[in-house]
Amino acid sequence: MKVLRAARVFDGTAVTADTEICIDAGKIVPGPAPEGAEVLELPGATLLPGLVDTHVHLAFDASPDPVAALAARDAADAFAAMCAAGRRAVQGGVTTVRDLGDSGYLGLGVRDAARTDPTLPHVVASGVPVTTPGGHCHFLGEGVRGEAEMRAAVRERHARGVDVIKVMASGGRMTPGSRWELSQYTRRELGALVDEAHGLGLPVAAHAHGTAAIVDAVAAGVDSLEHASFMTADDVDPIPDGLLDEIVARGIVISLTLGFRPGASVGPPPEMVALLPKLVANARRMAEAGATIVVGTDAGIAPMKPHDVVRDAPAHLAQLGLDPARCLHAVTARAAAAIGLGDRKGRLRPGYDADVLAVDGDPLTDPAALHRIRAVYVRGVAVAPASSARISEYR
Repeated sequence: MKVLRAARVFDGTAVTADTEICIDAGKIVPGPAPEGAEVLELPGATLLPGLVDTHVHLAFDASPDPVAALAARDAADAFAAMCAAGRRAVQGGVTTVRDLGDSGYLGLGVRDAARTDPTLPHVVASGVPVTTPGGHCHFLGEGVRGEAEMRAAVRERHARGVDVIKVMASGGRMTPGSRWELSQYTRRELGALVDEAHGLGLPVAAHAHGTAAIVDAVAAGVDSLEHASFMTADDVDPIPDGLLDEIVARGIVISLTLGFRPGASVGPPPEMVALLPKLVANARRMAEAGATIVVGTDAGIAPMKPHDVVRDAPAHLAQLGLDPARCLHAVTARAAAAIGLGDRKGRLRPGYDADVLAVDGDPLTDPAALHRIRAVYVRGVAVAPASSARISEYR
């Protein structure tokens, strides 16, 4: 048994009265620990659950042109690069990711490798996204159209063992010729896809930027809206009246694309920076309406989006009016629940996987503390070196 002892513990929802957690066989167990247990002393540190990013792309390498970089790799090299991206995430305290779009279903291989390799994060994998011929991210796989093809695409992914269906309801900025404000599928096509997926026990995550695509995805019954930016060709729409009420009533998760790493070689495009006030205003309305908000960073798509970038997101969530505990909750317990892992990830409580991030200071008062990593544990195994720590016996 191991004991991690720090100045404070954030359990995924709030700071607890405890200052230590006990780990045995990869799980968090009730204390106190028996005499002789190994204790890692982390004075001044905060223990919190390993972070959860609900939208990453392990196949993209966060370079200036990740699409070209992926195209230049064969399957073996792409798999190795995806594992490297996963290890970058873990070293940055991100112990669970939902990979929403890969090439050749390689994300399923990373997911399976992670079951025995503690240097990799837990992966929820969609495999190849469902998109139109020539549509957004078509280079990741073949496109489909029509209700019958939508259903067949879901069945193929189910047979391959995916955990979630990713559908490109709108276009996207990353694909030449694709326009993010335009819908790629009709409401009936989306409805057929959702019906087939739910019948097979699979949730549906819908990439949706344009207002019409968001409205249709909600009507179709998707489980999560990725981005939900309400983009026009050069502006941001206000959220239509009544839509948030429907999103809340249906329990649809909103996975906001927050988090970017300051100082990256390539930052946000100037036109996006100009629209940020409107994007923030819409997101604040979502929060005030009681929508389930988590963070899906889109990690991997640009230098400002490294695979551990979710550490930067709580500071951005604060701009929506969320208090510090709710900001951390959105990247731990709430995020884990949103991707179907609420019974084992995102909390520091007995019975949960011992995925633990130790940081220097208090992230509830200083968001920058998330960048001062002292230790990372994945299922009870230390995968990032502990600094300024003392190891002793439990007494």
